Amino acid sequence: MSPITLIENVFAATVDLERREIDSATVVIDGSRIAAVLLAGEQNPWRTLPDVERVDGRGCLLTPGLVNTHHHLYQWITRGLAADHTLFEWLTALYPVWEGIDADSVHVAAQGALSWLALSGCTTTTDHHYVFPSRAGDLLEAEIEAAREVGLRFDPTRGSMDLGQSAGGLPPDSLVESIDTALEATVAAIARWHDPAPGSMLRIGVAPCSPFSVTAELLRQSALLAREHGVRLHTHLAETVDETDYCAAHFGCSPLEYMEELGWLGADVWFAHGIHFDDAAIARLASTGTGIAHCPTSNGRLGAGIARTRELVAAGVPVGLGVDGAASNESGRLLEEAHQALLLARATGGPMALSTRTALELATLGGARLLGRDGEIGSIEFGKCADLVLWNMSTLGHSGIEDPVAALVLGEVPPVKCSWVGGRRVVSDGEMLTVDTDRIAAAVQAAHHGLMSRVR
Repeated sequence: MSPITLIENVFAATVDLERREIDSATVVIDGSRIAAVLLAGEQNPWRTLPDVERVDGRGCLLTPGLVNTHHHLYQWITRGLAADHTLFEWLTALYPVWEGIDADSVHVAAQGALSWLALSGCTTTTDHHYVFPSRAGDLLEAEIEAAREVGLRFDPTRGSMDLGQSAGGLPPDSLVESIDTALEATVAAIARWHDPAPGSMLRIGVAPCSPFSVTAELLRQSALLAREHGVRLHTHLAETVDETDYCAAHFGCSPLEYMEELGWLGADVWFAHGIHFDDAAIARLASTGTGIAHCPTSNGRLGAGIARTRELVAAGVPVGLGVDGAASNESGRLLEEAHQALLLARATGGPMALSTRTALELATLGGARLLGRDGEIGSIEFGKCADLVLWNMSTLGHSGIEDPVAALVLGEVPPVKCSWVGGRRVVSDGEMLTVDTDRIAAAVQAAHHGLMSRVR
């Protein structure tokens, strides 16, 4: 018999089709799935079964697990560098540091970043790894193993760069690959790791880095490869004015027009950042179902601009949230992105630009949609994966706020009383159950110092 958990007496923000918010609900986890969402007083046949685990949710808010749609896990060991740089300056400063990463340091970095995501309510994350120094080992395997250890649902993307400085690109030549090498490695990653089964814990995407670090041919071939293998496409786009100027100078068009020419629009595509889109571009994104990973904290950290979230959502563009790499968002807590997304949208568009409920939806169901997982995760509904977060809202920072969703989105990140990924408990009372975070913190410190000693 599958293990059964009852989360009782809880305020549940379901983010389901009716966007129900249920006071004093009972949510039933049966194995890896949600078996029921019961109202107060509704008959509960699971309650009398033997060996049922009962979790008292009084004073708590239950939400779907948060979904992170853009990250660079390896950057967890290079936080705090180039703190006052623009994006292009920041990349130029950090590429020489990233040349020194290897499988061991990436594994440690991923453990740290993934654990921190879990402690801030994330249950599913992607990763965009595009830096592959020669003789560094299997970096994708290193982060996949870290995700397995931490216990998060993981959708990493195999990135690539083939446009080095000698050919007019931004990255140093030592960090770029040939087109054949990048494509062959991507096919191998899909064959080895990708699991398309419903409720899969691991899916692979295809993710050349950006228009200024990848040739048109690699972008075009990557799109064909992804569709041939039935996986999703991801890259950075429209992040800075510098990028817009680069595309105008090199391609004679906007970033989105360039990507459309190369076959990069569609419901299987999501772009990171998407800050500098005009009305026509937003309409084109909406009509093609192309998604945007909104990364407000990183955008602010790099001074890149403010995405037009209100207009994107109003047009029907799929929008999720991402923390981005920890070297441009040292906090790395996904719930903070919902908070920042709301504040920035209202700062530019007024108090009705983005509601607290929409911000929560972007962090849950919106992110699931970008990853093609909205039929599996992102809401609290019968039959979906039991990816859930129970937030303790009785702390000093939240007590007395009558609306628990407003308290969650507008207030400090609350402690996670419990979180489950596929019915497996990952966090309990603000502590990781799957890994030793003190050991990881020490390993992160050592990996950072070791990496920096190689570049000084």
